[in-house]
Amino acid sequence: MTAPAVTESATGGPNAERRALLRRRGLGLEYATLGWNVIEIGFLIFAAVQARSVALAGFALDSVIEIFASLVVVGQLKGATDPQREKRAVRLIGVAFFALAIYITGQSVLTLALGIRPDSSPMGIAWLAATAVVMLALAVGKARTGTELDHPVLRAEAKVTIIDGALALAILIGLLLNAVLGWWWADIAAGVVLIGYGLREGWHHIRQ
Repeated sequence: MTAPAVTESATGGPNAERRALLRRRGLGLEYATLGWNVIEIGFLIFAAVQARSVALAGFALDSVIEIFASLVVVGQLKGATDPQREKRAVRLIGVAFFALAIYITGQSVLTLALGIRPDSSPMGIAWLAATAVVMLALAVGKARTGTELDHPVLRAEAKVTIIDGALALAILIGLLLNAVLGWWWADIAAGVVLIGYGLREGWHHIRQ
C-alpha cells in the first residue's frame, strides 16, 4: 500500500499536517543538539582539567551558551515565547558570549604568565572529532527542515550549528598539533579562535 501524497496549500507551502511534522522534526533536531551539548560539558570540563587546556575549557563554556540558544529556538518552535522575552534572551546570549571571550583571554594570559604547558588530551581529541561530524549532520537536518517549513530562525540555527562544527574542528587541529608535534602553544592559539568567535557572536546577538 503506497503512502498518500503530501498536498500543498494554496500558497504553495506545506499543508498543516506537513507543517506539524516539520515542527516536530525541528524540535527533535534541537533536542538532539541540547542533549549532545549537555553531555559534552561534562566530558570537556574533565578533559580540560586533566590537560590544563584553555581551548577545551572555552569550548565547554561555549556549549553552555549554545544550550540557552537552542532553548530559545525550542520556545519559538513550540510557540511558547513572545517577541519581548525572545529579544531579552538573545541579548543575554550576546552578553554571555562576551563573557566567554573575556574568560578565555584572562585564562590564556594566566596560562602564559605562569608558564603552564597544556598537555595532550586524547579524550578531548576524540570528542571534538565526533562533535564536528555530529554538528554537521544536525546542521544539514535543520537547514532542510527550516527551508521546507520556511522558518528563518531554524535556518539561522542551522548556520550556527555549522559554525559550532567548524569551531570544534579548529580546536581539534590545535589539540592534534600539541599531541603530535608538542606545540603546546597551539592550544592557546585555538583558544584565541574562541575569543574571536565570542566577540563576533556577542556583537551579533546584542545588535539583534
